[in-house]
Amino acid sequence: MDEMTFQQKMAEIMNRIRDLPESDRAAANDHVNQVADRREKITKSVAELQESLDYLRLSVKYLIFDLEATRRENAYLRKMIEQTNRDAERRRAEEEDEA
Repeated sequence: MDEMTFQQKMAEIMNRIRDLPESDRAAANDHVNQVADRREKITKSVAELQESLDYLRLSVKYLIFDLEATRRENAYLRKMIEQTNRDAERRRAEEEDEA
């Protein structure tokens, strides 16, 4: 139920409460106020939940970006190590050939 519909329904209920006898009116008003308070709390909770989800999505995006960067760096460093090892093996082979 959207906010406009809720407000219309609450107005209808308040109008009906005005038609009640005085003895029932106070209790009915209390119930209506409780419903309005609960609605407000639920709306606030949903907004906070949405904000938390937005923050979680952003955090996950940053983590994925960091993971991809780490994988690229890891691959680059492995290639450097392999190249260094190949260069070292060539030098050893050249030294053995000279000896």
